[in-house]
Amino acid sequence: MKTRTRLLTATVLVVSVAAGPSVLPAAASGPAAPAAARDTTARSPYTALEEAIAGLPTADATAALVRVGGTEGAWHGSSGVHDLRSGRPADPDARFRVGSVTKVFTAAVVLQLAAEGRLDLDRSARSYLPDLIPASYAGVTVRQLLNHTHGIPAADLPGATVEEWYANRFEVHDPEDMIRSATSKKPEFTPGERQHYLNIGYTVAGLIVERVTRDSYEHQVARRVLGPLRLRDTYFPGTDPRITGPHNHGYQTMRLDDGTTGLRDVSVWGATDAWAAGDLISTTADLERFTRALFRGQVVRGPLLDEMFTLPEVTDVKTGEPAAYSVGLSMKVLGGREVWGKTGGRWGYNAAVASTRGATRTLVYSVNSTDAKGQDMNATAERILVAAYGRP
Repeated sequence: MKTRTRLLTATVLVVSVAAGPSVLPAAASGPAAPAAARDTTARSPYTALEEAIAGLPTADATAALVRVGGTEGAWHGSSGVHDLRSGRPADPDARFRVGSVTKVFTAAVVLQLAAEGRLDLDRSARSYLPDLIPASYAGVTVRQLLNHTHGIPAADLPGATVEEWYANRFEVHDPEDMIRSATSKKPEFTPGERQHYLNIGYTVAGLIVERVTRDSYEHQVARRVLGPLRLRDTYFPGTDPRITGPHNHGYQTMRLDDGTTGLRDVSVWGATDAWAAGDLISTTADLERFTRALFRGQVVRGPLLDEMFTLPEVTDVKTGEPAAYSVGLSMKVLGGREVWGKTGGRWGYNAAVASTRGATRTLVYSVNSTDAKGQDMNATAERILVAAYGRP
């Protein structure tokens, strides 16, 4: 398998609900003592957010970092531990894996290129990558790659269980090989007729960015987004499986070497299988700045920004429900209003960015989930979302 080295580093009210020195046994949980007592005589307007992250570590999460902003007010909070061995309080400025939040950056760059006339959202992906996209996928457009209506199945990756994926965590995956693997199969559906959320569309989009610009995808994101917004703690790890700089450790529940089930430190884990769909590393401060700029029209300008707030009129291939994903974002109705954003998950880490359409309330969180790729939303992450916006 070919490999390509991809390494690039781009250069209110604050409340800390930090956890104390509790250390969890392998599969146990228990609330940690707060670092400092809080005044309980008056309830803060952000009490719901404080309560959403209080008491970590628990069975489902070892740390949480949250930032809420916008014209309705601001709040920053953290809870949990830096690592289970030391029990030190979680670093509120720590870097973490953002997972599929990367897709928002990728979509923004593609939309910028479309605004410049360097690519056309209605042109076929094959017209840009004729050597990679076979004739059986000739009908897939760039827009369909970005809103998950392309019908291309997932690439084959080694492993079927978390333990097998962990054993293969250092394997390097080449995006062109992943595209060949995916497009060697039959389409899941006719392009544009259904929606299926998968990474592969963004892998193709990343290579289209490279083909159009004759530059690396990573450098284009850095030049167009990271640099102008001064996101100095956001970077692409390339083939390095580590998180460089300060970071809170991530853990995953799995079968351990002695045959028991417990928590394993999964902070060091390669992300080349995700690439343009999910390999970025960032901080809550950087993501808040990016979210604010994006929703204010400072990253993608003009009518093309509407692509990020337009849901395709199709149904989900699995649930049959109306499509929930636009170009780069997804939408939920929370507290009676539309909230647009993107969640992401890499082993040990769940993350999200979200905002109301007018940026009246933005939300960024990182939750060190013990089952970051589970079928259900992490309980701590769900409490944060509800505390910030209200219930569905």
